[in-house]
Amino acid sequence: MDALEPDEDACREVLGILALIGDKWSVLVIGHLRDRTVRFGELHRAVTGISQRMLTRTLRQLERDGLLTRTVHAAVPPRVEYALTPLGTTLLDSVVALGGWAVEHRHEVVGNRRRYDGT
Repeated sequence: MDALEPDEDACREVLGILALIGDKWSVLVIGHLRDRTVRFGELHRAVTGISQRMLTRTLRQLERDGLLTRTVHAAVPPRVEYALTPLGTTLLDSVVALGGWAVEHRHEVVGNRRRYDGT
């Protein structure tokens, strides 16, 4: 096997990572954590359309993968904050570029969809 050709396990791992990173909720969460630490409630309000359950799942997966940290502060009620890790920060340029591309080309893509769908 060529050293540049990944084996099947590596391919599965990469596809799993890309599925997470390419998920719309993950991209939005990473984007909102770009500049600072954010509390759960603030994230929930900022990420339009996400349910509390989906936000919790997304945050847990990003934490599991080492892309963000979760800090619980002893208070009543408990205060939970999230921040990007150094690894998570390495994704910012890509996430911002992808979002910028979507904003820049959205009219073209929507027009193409309409033409394709005949609407």
